[in-house]
Amino acid sequence: MENLGLGDLKALGPMEEWPVGRLFAAASRLSGPIVWRIIEKHGISPAGFFLLRLLITEDGLRPGEVAKRLLVTPATVTSVVDTLERNGHVRRERSYRDRRGVMLLITDSGRRLLAEKSQPIGQDLARLYDVVDEGDEAAVRRFLLNLIKKFENYSHDEEAKGDGE
Repeated sequence: MENLGLGDLKALGPMEEWPVGRLFAAASRLSGPIVWRIIEKHGISPAGFFLLRLLITEDGLRPGEVAKRLLVTPATVTSVVDTLERNGHVRRERSYRDRRGVMLLITDSGRRLLAEKSQPIGQDLARLYDVVDEGDEAAVRRFLLNLIKKFENYSHDEEAKGDGE
């Protein structure tokens, strides 16, 4: 395994002995590119797929809000929306509240595309995560939920406290 941007992994010894945090970081780092390749295999850009999924649940978001939620730049959203709009899957509409603002709306074509692609993509992605034994699932689930809560509650104040002590 390459260093994954996590330093010299050989210095850590056998992977089975790595700290849980390092294992999680390695799995996270490896998952992104693989998830993107799986989605691309289905003939849709990953960014477009995730943008449509966001709009199907919360239609009418502004591009800046979409960028924030998808953890991408506003320029990326503009580029992806340009393509989706050209293909008839999304439309831009002036905000009725603020005529300067633009809202992104999924079209019927975008809904059909998402309906067509979601199940096969979901099945392929599920095969990535079928490595958890049934008896271990509750513990893995607890770990991930607790980790997500920690990430959500993390503040730079806590980071600063750790640096000063």
